[in-house]
Amino acid sequence: QVQLVESGGGWMQAGGSLRLSCAASGRTFSSYGIGWFRQAPGKEREFVGSINWSGHNTYYPDSVKGRFTVSRDNAKNTVFLQINSLKPEDTAVYYCAAATVAAGTVEGVYESWGQGTQVTVSS
Repeated sequence: QVQLVESGGGWMQAGGSLRLSCAASGRTFSSYGIGWFRQAPGKEREFVGSINWSGHNTYYPDSVKGRFTVSRDNAKNTVFLQINSLKPEDTAVYYCAAATVAAGTVEGVYESWGQGTQVTVSS
């Protein structure tokens, strides 16, 4: 299994941008699809984007499409989540997760999870 560590969270003003990183350990990182999820206080964890092993295919739910961008650098074992036009409702703990099968929207396909990084957006 691959181990994941998220970073880049913090306090942000609405309208700003933020890039989260998901650093992975393990020589087979490039074979994993990676998904990003978030969990706001009192809410269930939700899917916000994914990227396949090569980086050529990404997928986003309509709720974040156009503002969220997932990318990866396999040479650095890192996946990124770029969030633009931040909104207070983006406040959540953001998690990355790894899947050996195709990364999807359902948590059950993911085998490894990071510990999460807190993002707080003030209006």
